[in-house]
Amino acid sequence: MAYRQSFYQFLMTLRDPDSNGDLAQFANNAQFDSTFPRQEQDRTRLSEYLEENAAYLPSMTIFDDAYQAYEEKMQY
Repeated sequence: MAYRQSFYQFLMTLRDPDSNGDLAQFANNAQFDSTFPRQEQDRTRLSEYLEENAAYLPSMTIFDDAYQAYEEKMQY
Protein backbone atom coordinates (compact mmCIF):
# COMPACT_ATOMS: atom_id res chain seq x y z
CA MET A 1 0.00 0.00 0.00
CA ALA A 2 1.38 3.38 -0.98
CA TYR A 3 1.99 6.04 1.61
CA ARG A 4 -0.47 8.92 1.51
CA GLN A 5 0.47 12.05 3.39
CA SER A 6 -2.04 13.73 5.63
CA PHE A 7 -3.85 16.87 4.55
CA TYR A 8 -1.87 18.83 7.14
CA GLN A 9 1.43 17.63 5.70
CA PHE A 10 0.28 18.73 2.26
CA LEU A 11 -0.99 22.05 3.60
CA MET A 12 2.38 22.79 5.16
CA THR A 13 3.93 22.73 1.68
CA LEU A 14 1.76 25.76 0.85
CA ARG A 15 3.14 27.97 3.63
CA ASP A 16 4.61 31.28 2.60
CA PRO A 17 4.92 33.99 5.24
CA ASP A 18 5.45 36.61 2.54
CA SER A 19 2.26 35.77 0.65
CA ASN A 20 -1.17 37.32 1.07
CA GLY A 21 -2.76 34.50 -0.94
CA ASP A 22 -5.64 32.66 0.67
CA LEU A 23 -4.05 29.21 0.55
CA ALA A 24 -0.74 30.43 1.94
CA GLN A 25 -2.50 32.29 4.75
CA PHE A 26 -4.56 29.19 5.56
CA ALA A 27 -1.37 27.13 5.73
CA ASN A 28 0.47 29.75 7.76
CA ASN A 29 -2.34 29.92 10.32
CA ALA A 30 -2.90 26.16 10.47
CA GLN A 31 0.75 25.76 11.39
CA PHE A 32 0.04 27.52 14.69
CA ASP A 33 -3.24 25.68 15.38
CA SER A 34 -2.17 23.25 18.09
CA THR A 35 -5.39 21.23 17.83
CA PHE A 36 -5.43 20.85 14.04
CA PRO A 37 -5.99 17.16 13.18
CA ARG A 38 -2.51 16.62 11.78
CA GLN A 39 -2.95 12.99 10.72
CA GLU A 40 -6.40 13.37 9.16
CA GLN A 41 -7.08 12.69 5.48
CA ASP A 42 -10.89 12.62 5.51
CA ARG A 43 -12.53 15.69 3.97
CA THR A 44 -15.65 15.54 6.15
CA ARG A 45 -13.75 15.31 9.42
CA LEU A 46 -11.41 18.11 8.39
CA SER A 47 -14.31 20.28 7.29
CA GLU A 48 -16.15 19.75 10.57
CA TYR A 49 -13.04 20.61 12.55
CA LEU A 50 -12.43 23.78 10.58
CA GLU A 51 -16.05 24.93 10.74
CA GLU A 52 -16.06 24.54 14.51
CA ASN A 53 -12.53 25.62 15.43
CA ALA A 54 -10.74 27.64 12.77
CA ALA A 55 -11.65 31.28 13.24
CA TYR A 56 -8.57 32.05 11.14
CA LEU A 57 -10.24 30.59 8.03
CA PRO A 58 -12.48 33.32 6.57
CA SER A 59 -14.20 31.02 4.06
CA MET A 60 -14.63 27.28 3.68
CA THR A 61 -14.08 27.81 -0.04
CA ILE A 62 -10.39 28.21 0.79
CA PHE A 63 -10.42 24.79 2.43
CA ASP A 64 -12.30 23.35 -0.56
CA ASP A 65 -9.63 24.70 -2.92
CA ALA A 66 -6.83 23.35 -0.75
CA TYR A 67 -8.46 19.94 -0.42
CA GLN A 68 -9.00 19.75 -4.18
CA ALA A 69 -5.29 20.42 -4.72
CA TYR A 70 -4.49 17.78 -2.07
CA GLU A 71 -6.65 15.17 -3.82
CA GLU A 72 -5.04 15.95 -7.16
CA LYS A 73 -1.57 15.57 -5.70
CA MET A 74 -2.44 12.31 -3.94
CA GLN A 75 -3.64 10.62 -7.13
CA TYR A 76 -0.93 8.43 -8.54
